[in-house]
Amino acid sequence: MNAKNDSAFPTYKGKPLVRCGDVIYYGSMKDKYVVKLEIKSKKKVQDLEVADRVTIQLMYTDANNRSRKQIVKSSEKNGLYLAMDIADAWLSRALAE
Repeated sequence: MNAKNDSAFPTYKGKPLVRCGDVIYYGSMKDKYVVKLEIKSKKKVQDLEVADRVTIQLMYTDANNRSRKQIVKSSEKNGLYLAMDIADAWLSRALAE
């Protein structure tokens, strides 16, 4: 670990990525928003299993919000790369407000 980034998590564009099974959280729980990416289906590419359908949800991190009110935006994309690009755009805009 270096002094600048004390997080043990991998990052994407400077924000932490936390994975649990087929669910990836992008962003810091200390911020107002975080993005939840859920891999809904996978496909085989040669010998590798890759994400096919991914749902994206921009969510409030405030635990006091009821679960339905936590979700700000939601979408579904084909492939993890496209989903991550959308997630980064949504999170960056939301945190800039």
